[in-house]
Amino acid sequence: MRKKIIVMAIVLFAITGIGKIYYDTNIFKVETVNIETEKLANNQSFTILQISDVHNKEYDHKLIEKVFDINPDIIVITGDLISRTTDKFDNVFTLAEDLVALCENTYYVTGNHEWENPLRQQLWDGLKERDVHILDNQNTLVETPHEFDVQLAGVADPSTEHDELDLATEGLNDSYYTILLSHAPDVMETDYPDNIDLILSGHTHGGQIRIPFVGAMIAPDQGLFPEYDKGLFSITENQHLYIDSGLGTSTVPIRLFNQSQMTLLTIEGKNRR
Repeated sequence: MRKKIIVMAIVLFAITGIGKIYYDTNIFKVETVNIETEKLANNQSFTILQISDVHNKEYDHKLIEKVFDINPDIIVITGDLISRTTDKFDNVFTLAEDLVALCENTYYVTGNHEWENPLRQQLWDGLKERDVHILDNQNTLVETPHEFDVQLAGVADPSTEHDELDLATEGLNDSYYTILLSHAPDVMETDYPDNIDLILSGHTHGGQIRIPFVGAMIAPDQGLFPEYDKGLFSITENQHLYIDSGLGTSTVPIRLFNQSQMTLLTIEGKNRR
């Protein structure tokens, strides 16, 4: 009898574990983050939807329906839309078309998997044809629907040493709220300008497999128990880094205690009239 109970407990534990892995890997959530800034007036705010590390994963209509419901002012894709071995881009091209149809302010920077894919130019050409703004080592002023503008800068992937931060930040205006897109949080190790208010990154996948109450076991370029794994980090009182853990997987095709996600960030004004 005791042996039977033990076997049943093991089976139940295994089924629960498999179910949790399936859920975390395939059912996405929308993480919400609020950040305050003195560069906007008290009654001003805007929203950014960050999508990262898709790795050519195909999501059904529910993802686009969720984007439609959110109705963000800006969409940013922080790299690794594909994997290094992807040779067909139908999934990401469909996603790009749908995103741009919902939000013309859709911007993208490259990740390490794009640079390691021999067909990368085909991907980039296809994204441009679908009106996705590629922001590698560039910056631009983005009009929001709220009668104020936001500055976006982007670097090509730092982890493969394609970033040129000087080019990306050239001519930035200190008076605008400024966001830097960087696939890898490695950009934290560079001497970036003080007028960068928010850095948005991916790359880490949040470790993919996390230990409850501890965090990520391992992350690319950071090794075991990384400092910058996922979530919001304060660099200074007015500067932040946010790392989205992404929608897809690489190397090991599972997530555990680390549900796939995209992030809705709301930037709100404070203490200014």
